[in-house]
Amino acid sequence: MADAIELAVGTRTVRLSSPDRVYFPEHGWTKLDVARYYLAVGDGILRALRERPTMLHRFPDGLAGPKVHQKRLPRGAPDWMETVELHFPRYGQTADELCPTELAQIIWAVQMSTVEFHPWNVRRADVDRPDEWRIDLDPGPGASYAAARLAAHTAHEVLTELGISGYPKTSGGNGLHVYVRIVPEWGFADVRRAAWAFAREVERRRPDAVTTAWWRKDRNPAHVFVDYNQNARDHTIASAYSLRGVPAGTVSTPITWDELDAAEPRDFTLATVPDRFAALGDLHAGIDAEAFRLDTLLEWADRDERDDPDGSVARALHADDSPHEGAGPTKTRQQPRRIPRAPDGPERPHP
Repeated sequence: MADAIELAVGTRTVRLSSPDRVYFPEHGWTKLDVARYYLAVGDGILRALRERPTMLHRFPDGLAGPKVHQKRLPRGAPDWMETVELHFPRYGQTADELCPTELAQIIWAVQMSTVEFHPWNVRRADVDRPDEWRIDLDPGPGASYAAARLAAHTAHEVLTELGISGYPKTSGGNGLHVYVRIVPEWGFADVRRAAWAFAREVERRRPDAVTTAWWRKDRNPAHVFVDYNQNARDHTIASAYSLRGVPAGTVSTPITWDELDAAEPRDFTLATVPDRFAALGDLHAGIDAEAFRLDTLLEWADRDERDDPDGSVARALHADDSPHEGAGPTKTRQQPRRIPRAPDGPERPHP
């Protein structure tokens, strides 16, 4: 392995060990390539993660080895790393998660073998009330990417009628995401209800291609699932500009609505997105300019529950509601709390 190098990131210096360790064997891309990628899209990835609790998907041995889902900040963090303490009602535990405020913190996470960044849809000022609504268009195993495009066009149509601006991006896989800034007035359960009501409206307009069925066994595999549950507490998806831990090294890439029909997810990779970013800038740069309200969608949710004759719709909506509410005390830290190692293994990545 090559000697460690130092990267200047803003006013910080980040040490990168084993820079020639191969992370993406299919292409030969290394840890240093990952760091350089995130430096190239720095403004975009920081906008996507700024002040958001962020789970890390780490690959200590590259993609050839196991993936670690890391909620707690890894050990050995410098004192300028920032975190926020979160409470997980399902487990009755807390964790200090990375809460980026500068690019150097993201590059330090790369030093700790992070490939993917999965932020919450809240900011640390109020971790109980989301400021982001996420529309996740997830093709079933028998659905094509073309079906996801069709669902996205319908979602855009409904958003436009609501007077809401949505910002699309590829998932880095076969799906599409649309992000909306919302007023941080509602808790997770209400945001999830609003997302459910929106998903049902998209399904009504495209019953031939879209499903909101909660139970996997009830979904047509050729349909696109509008996964409203991605707005539940402790549910995260890859951020804009996050690499994906897949052999092709694809990126969850912002696109314009006009690009929707031509954009191919496999074209957006570690190797190609930096040039695209340099040419186009951050296509989500305007996302914070306006926050939208959910009142109409919550009225739709009330209507759909009220008009549900046998209660089956409501039962699906409220399935496993318990983890969607309640956070408990929250603290912002700069120097992370140290979590002791288990006597027989490494620090636990989950709460």
